[in-house]
Amino acid sequence: MKLKKLLYDFTVCQVASAEDIDLEHEFSFIAKTDEELSLVCKTEDTPEKTIARDDGWKGFRIQGVLDFSLIGVLAKIAGILAENGISIFAVSSFNTDYILVKASDFDKAMETLADAGYTVE
Repeated sequence: MKLKKLLYDFTVCQVASAEDIDLEHEFSFIAKTDEELSLVCKTEDTPEKTIARDDGWKGFRIQGVLDFSLIGVLAKIAGILAENGISIFAVSSFNTDYILVKASDFDKAMETLADAGYTVE
């Protein structure tokens, strides 16, 4: 399985209103529940107004389109990283999964996954 490094810095944050989010930016993962409105975006695109924010994330994606019938793809990656003391923040799109790790763990995460047989681009 191929993994593609995303060469951006990411921020995970909470915002008060969807009006604070600019959907014209390249990466915007939005989650809205009855309790919160969360956003994952490139750090440079973080809205000026946030309720809370956590900077310092790097990410990669699973290359290609993942069929919904596939089982355990994200769990396997998460397990490998967890066994090596690397926590993740995962988001999914219709096509694939994106995994964020703290920037200080990014190189270790990529090496660990390559050692486990993943192709890292």
